[in-house]
Amino acid sequence: MTVKPDWLRVKAPQWQRVGNVKEILRDLALNTVCEEASCPNIGECFQAGTATFLIMGPACTRACPYCDIDFEKKPQPLDPTEPGRLAAAVERMKLNHVVITSVNRDDLPDGGASQFVQCIQAVRELSPQTTIEVLIPDLCGNWKALEVILQASPEVLNHNTETVERLYRRVRPQGNYRRSLELLGRSRQIAPQVYTKSGIMVGLGETDGEVRQVMADLRSVDCDILTIGQYLQPSQKHLQVNNFISPEQFAAWQVFGAEIGFLQVVSSPLTRSSYHAEQVRELMQRYPRQVGVESLSNFQ
Repeated sequence: MTVKPDWLRVKAPQWQRVGNVKEILRDLALNTVCEEASCPNIGECFQAGTATFLIMGPACTRACPYCDIDFEKKPQPLDPTEPGRLAAAVERMKLNHVVITSVNRDDLPDGGASQFVQCIQAVRELSPQTTIEVLIPDLCGNWKALEVILQASPEVLNHNTETVERLYRRVRPQGNYRRSLELLGRSRQIAPQVYTKSGIMVGLGETDGEVRQVMADLRSVDCDILTIGQYLQPSQKHLQVNNFISPEQFAAWQVFGAEIGFLQVVSSPLTRSSYHAEQVRELMQRYPRQVGVESLSNFQ
């Protein structure tokens, strides 16, 4: 068994603050990816009064062997009250930036795009100054559904690449590396004012060269923001960690990312796709974008 190094140890959270956030979430019957996916940063984020909301769940229609979200339960019909409850939580938590993600809902014709839109609209109504990031699945390549989400004008469109192309069949068997890249490329063309973002996890047997190739591929579709973090095995039934990556290697990828043109690279052992996501507000001030959504028909 691979021994976890010291740099992956996290500080014990202040449970009073964590409890306050959990109380709001329970009161409004909301799920968070922080809890459902066993995120190691749950204490830090809850102490800071932030959370990544998980909509349309908690059951997922895919069984990715690295993910701790439940795929054995049957997905339920969409709850029309969920957007309002999510917006109420954002208002009560006084969030400056909110991340809205979802389980995969391959059972729905639009992959859940309409629910994303309603959540965006509900947050805008109650908290107009809050910036919104959506972390979306690949929608099974339904680009009309992607356009629907982008027309709601989230500030950030996030879609995780997750791993290097060689490992996709083992790590993300129901995903497609090229489809994920296409989603990000189409997002840039459809809505150039929206910042695009992706994330990968390392420690599954990829090489340094393969990580750099993913980074280059993401820049080839003009992806703005990248997160890189260490994969941690949620339980014995999940994929095992192949190796633990040193902080120095994470720092090297961050330097490389800046060199090839990413606006922001967050790269460290404990980084997750929505870790310190609120920093995007500073990025938006440094690199402002023009507002305007293009039609899908303009994508070549």
